[in-house]
Amino acid sequence: MKPYADHFSRVAAAYASCRPVYPDDLFTYLSSLPPQHQLAWDCAAGNGQATIPLTQRFHRVIATDISPEMLASAPRHPQVQYRIAPAEQSGLGSSSVDLLTVAQALHWLDLQEFFAEAHRVLKPDGVIAAWTYGVQEISDKPANRIMQRFYHDVVGPYWPAERHHVETGYRELPFPFAELEAPTFAMQAEWTMSELLGYIGTWSAVQRFRETTGHDPLPELARELKEFWGEAAQVRTVRWPLSLRVGVPSS
Repeated sequence: MKPYADHFSRVAAAYASCRPVYPDDLFTYLSSLPPQHQLAWDCAAGNGQATIPLTQRFHRVIATDISPEMLASAPRHPQVQYRIAPAEQSGLGSSSVDLLTVAQALHWLDLQEFFAEAHRVLKPDGVIAAWTYGVQEISDKPANRIMQRFYHDVVGPYWPAERHHVETGYRELPFPFAELEAPTFAMQAEWTMSELLGYIGTWSAVQRFRETTGHDPLPELARELKEFWGEAAQVRTVRWPLSLRVGVPSS
């Protein structure tokens, strides 16, 4: 099994409060694919960004993650069972899962072992969906240029190697399923500068920058953004296109 790299346990609370929300129409689409809606498995669930929306469409949701801290910050829900478990060893029954979701986490997994587990637990007509989102786009052009430079040049060298697969939308990863053509989706938020900075503070590259240099890059970023952002209460549109791969078990 691939060694577990824990990039987020130390910022679990901030991750829960600062990450953007997946669009509701994504879950409407995904729930339209399997013929049954008994059980959804949200793998590498973190603190439940994708878990809770699934409860509106499936009778039961099991959310697994290797990090107790992340799961502890997830919202409680009567239809959800949270389990500390690696993606490659879910503990779920064979042919029991109608929909398997992996949100912003596929690039961290041991893919050979995880895909074997996915084939084991999915029903013959079950569906697997994995999605990711890369660098955000900001409606204000000067602010967007600052953020692009920060992403690529300031903290760029501190991204883990797996980040490459996020930037390529998972298209270079194997996907041993009969793949379906999926529509396009995007997340969107109306954020103040403070909310944007809170989100950026959860980036794994920012954490590694702090640990390596002993310096926090966010105050300087805030000074640069403030020149163009305006009043503290001013909101800007922030958008993240999603890259989605969907498939069914191969025959």
